[in-house]
Amino acid sequence: MNAERTAVFAVAAILLLAIMAGPVALLIATVPPPAVAAAFADPGVAGAARVSLGASALALVAATLLGVPAGYELRRWNAVPRSLALFALALPLAFPPIASGIVLLNVVGLRTALGAALAAHGVPLVDSFWGVSLAEFFVSGSFVAITSFAAFAALDPAYEEAAATLGASPLRAFLLVALPLAAPNVAAGILLAWLRAIGEYGATSVLAYHPTSLPVALYVTLSSRGVEAALAIAYGFVVLVGIVVGLQWAIRRHVV
Repeated sequence: MNAERTAVFAVAAILLLAIMAGPVALLIATVPPPAVAAAFADPGVAGAARVSLGASALALVAATLLGVPAGYELRRWNAVPRSLALFALALPLAFPPIASGIVLLNVVGLRTALGAALAAHGVPLVDSFWGVSLAEFFVSGSFVAITSFAAFAALDPAYEEAAATLGASPLRAFLLVALPLAAPNVAAGILLAWLRAIGEYGATSVLAYHPTSLPVALYVTLSSRGVEAALAIAYGFVVLVGIVVGLQWAIRRHVV
């Protein structure tokens, strides 16, 4: 019976990997690296890659600074308000990406009071780098908050109670006890948020089509030059994901 269960799990894992990773492996096998290098040598594509990396990094900083403390706080709320808060956080994850862009445009578009005020003070969010980052934050920030909530909720409160007994303030107990214990799971949520932000197209294309992010550049290339040219840029996303995962691994190795 145990052998049968193990076989079922193994088949499920192999099947999932084949479905999810197989197309990516085929992409890597069929697109020569020189073609990828040539694609990213194009100033437009290289600039789009810089926009995506910079905007996603800014979105990630905001998501981390807000999402981790929010997740920590939510576990203390009563069941009903906590459920409502988690529902609100899950909404951006359920929206079609284009709908997220429309929602944001309705709040910070140039015809709105907030959008006009920001533009008048030199911080326009439509067709700007800040707009790209805002769109990426909106679609990815919930990953950090929800994952952090789950990580902190799984902790034994006795650890923080012991810290409080020894005179630690709530902030000190969070920084020195709760956060280190939950760090692996929190880091996983941060990684998911960063990957989601880098790949965002829909919300970004509605709110801030310019400056061009890499997903937008990929769509423009597909529309104007066809699949063959777009494949090289798609390969570039594999490289970007590798960079992000590598950075996350390096940080986790030294922090966790």
